[in-house]
Amino acid sequence: MNKNDKELIYDLLKKADAHITGFVSETFKQNVNFEDDVLVTETTASSSPSATTVSGGPEPVEITTYNSPATETSGLTLTDLYTKISRCTKCPLARTRNNVVPGEGVENPDVLVIGEGPGYDEDMSGRPFVGKAGVLLDKMLAAIGLDRTKNCYIANIVKCRPPQNRDPLPDEQATCNAFLQAQIHILKPKMILCMGRIAGHKMLETQEPLNKLRGQIFEYHGIPLMITYHPSALLRDESLKAPAWQDLKLFRSKLTELKNS
Repeated sequence: MNKNDKELIYDLLKKADAHITGFVSETFKQNVNFEDDVLVTETTASSSPSATTVSGGPEPVEITTYNSPATETSGLTLTDLYTKISRCTKCPLARTRNNVVPGEGVENPDVLVIGEGPGYDEDMSGRPFVGKAGVLLDKMLAAIGLDRTKNCYIANIVKCRPPQNRDPLPDEQATCNAFLQAQIHILKPKMILCMGRIAGHKMLETQEPLNKLRGQIFEYHGIPLMITYHPSALLRDESLKAPAWQDLKLFRSKLTELKNS
């Protein structure tokens, strides 16, 4: 294939990606030099994290930075994004949903809370975390001075309910990821709090067990991120409430530090 053909195909892919997601991903903003009859391969950043130790709680806290492609919204608003989400039919979850659940909360929040996906109550109402787990989440947030109506925004990895509340499949998560990335870049939260294994795994692109991920502060594109137990897990097993409270206190400590800096 010659250089001109490669440039044409690249430009078409770039325009298609921007049309679907509503913003230009970092992948298509890079300068790529094409040549005739040369196979161009793309190298991805290593998924291996680099770690440093900082103080921020009762004990030194390890901050691990994960590198992955960033995106920017190019003027996209939350209203624009909600419209795109409501019309999305790119994965099978669109065929079984009652409502999409884009998210809710304040713009420019202190904290972005990320769950795995809507359940029955969320699917029926179009709002995130409104069932029993949502009631507990609100109490957990209130305990550290957070509120979805004042200083938080709540979203999910996938915006449509998986049937029978099963875990969202990897391809479903990947399909919905552009929407979450757009939300992050529009909202610009000071910190991110992942509720549960699936949210943490997707955000950090890791399969480490939850008990090894919690209790640490990571960085996601420069935003401090923590992972703790999903409220549903606490409803099933009350013994998890004590370690979850330790996570929340560490999270509050780091957030206070950021707001005072």
